[in-house]
Amino acid sequence: MKKIISSDKAPAAIGPYSHAIEAKGMVYISGQLPVDRETGQIPEGITAQTDQVLKNIGYILEEAGCTYQDVVKTTCLLSDMANFKAMNEVYAKYFNENPPARAAFAVKELPLGVMIEIESVAITNS
Repeated sequence: MKKIISSDKAPAAIGPYSHAIEAKGMVYISGQLPVDRETGQIPEGITAQTDQVLKNIGYILEEAGCTYQDVVKTTCLLSDMANFKAMNEVYAKYFNENPPARAAFAVKELPLGVMIEIESVAITNS
């Protein structure tokens, strides 16, 4: 059995997928882009884009009854590995204690021409 998780604070999906799915105590959050739901804008630069992506993930976590501390795995997709250090500095502010397991990859390109996308998996207490 699966439960669809959707947040009114996170940007709408740009394709046929859900913000997240909860199943068997796990929350699988789709890759999030750095789009501000209220303005529809994508911020400039990797620092601002990483911050927006992690805020969007936070909105979905909140809707699922979770926090950043419940995240057990993330996958970071970067348009350029030269942005890894700046991304990592912002990422560390959100996952500053007992950070999740993580993988980071450079990819050829990302939707909407963004510099970063992050997907994550969290555990629930339900």
